Amino acid sequence: MNAPAEHANLARQHLIDPEICIRCNTCEEICPVDAITHDSRNYVVKFETCNGCLACISPCPTGAIDSWRNVDKATPHSLADQYSWDYLPDTTELDQLEATVMGAVELPAEVQQITEVATAGQGGPAMAPWSASHPYVNIYSPAAPVTATVTGNYRLTAEDASSDIHHIVLDFGTTPFPVLEGQSIGIIPPGTDEKGKPHLLRMYSVASPRDGERPHYNNLSLTVKRVVEDHEGKPTRGVASNYVCDLKKGDKVQVTGPYGATYLMPNHPGSSIMMICTGTGSAPMRAMTERRRRRMDRKEGGELVLFFGARAPEELPYFGPLQKLPKDFIDISFAFSRVPGEPKRYVQDAIRERADKVFKMLQDDNCYIYICGLKGMEAGVLEAFRDICRANGADWDALRPQLLSKARFHVETY
Repeated sequence: MNAPAEHANLARQHLIDPEICIRCNTCEEICPVDAITHDSRNYVVKFETCNGCLACISPCPTGAIDSWRNVDKATPHSLADQYSWDYLPDTTELDQLEATVMGAVELPAEVQQITEVATAGQGGPAMAPWSASHPYVNIYSPAAPVTATVTGNYRLTAEDASSDIHHIVLDFGTTPFPVLEGQSIGIIPPGTDEKGKPHLLRMYSVASPRDGERPHYNNLSLTVKRVVEDHEGKPTRGVASNYVCDLKKGDKVQVTGPYGATYLMPNHPGSSIMMICTGTGSAPMRAMTERRRRRMDRKEGGELVLFFGARAPEELPYFGPLQKLPKDFIDISFAFSRVPGEPKRYVQDAIRERADKVFKMLQDDNCYIYICGLKGMEAGVLEAFRDICRANGADWDALRPQLLSKARFHVETY
């Protein structure tokens, strides 16, 4: 349901339920923007300060913090109102209308558009796994970006490969920029377009785990392919990708975000992950794999299974490092479609070859599936799932909604 014109300024206001709040102060201590305060009676949320990052939701022992009402941005519930409450106000007709979960802060239009396209394969944004860490979202906007410094730019693919893919490391110094595996950031290319307007931001998936590309440093990495042709093969020069791939150590970059609150890895013991990707779609998979690798001694995770496709080995990002990972740590199936003298092989072919393993993981409630890469791969992967289910007496079209309802199926394709 869309909001009518008279409620064009509708927003989602974050509140705290005074009936079940135990006044433990956890929410106020953890809020990164100091949006929560209290008096001798109630804990309350400042509407104009809260950015909807959800950092306070998970730690709350009673769930009192996870309370929301739709309001007009011009007349939200004041702090005085909240201090006086013995219980939350009743819902109104406004609560039946759509409002942004971000409260008074909305995601940039270009981010919303990119996200809608990327998640279309799963029917739109899905829920995050129940054990995923709560992300910080939209801390830095296009109007107020953060400046990062390039500390590394390495070409990942062979010099004679048709794909020029780079591993970029950005450092944020003392400025907080918390990210989780599966999240994305925005980069704003300098200059203006042919109409004289500033370039729109481009989004890139983070390729490093939450504790940084270099552990315990405030940095992150990206996997970026230089765009030199469009989807039809016609020569073109991608503004942002060429800008990023040409960056040199010491260069300054304008960054927005982080973005993404659902394409996140599970954290509970025994959780398994099936990863399916092509090309630079490997970025979030590398982040999740590296997170698990750094914590191997804790033996907290379940299985890791990776299906990774490219034209040839020299075109595959991280091919060398992936081959060095222990077989009992990650089960990898490569698929190459342009190797001279060999038949074309795509990720869906590799998936079919591992049908027994794949079906077992599809049936396992502790297994989470992640797909990332070019949109052209999506149909083939889903058809492979359908065939595998059919061969085992199951129905993919019936299973898929169950996976989505349990936050076990995640798609981001472009």
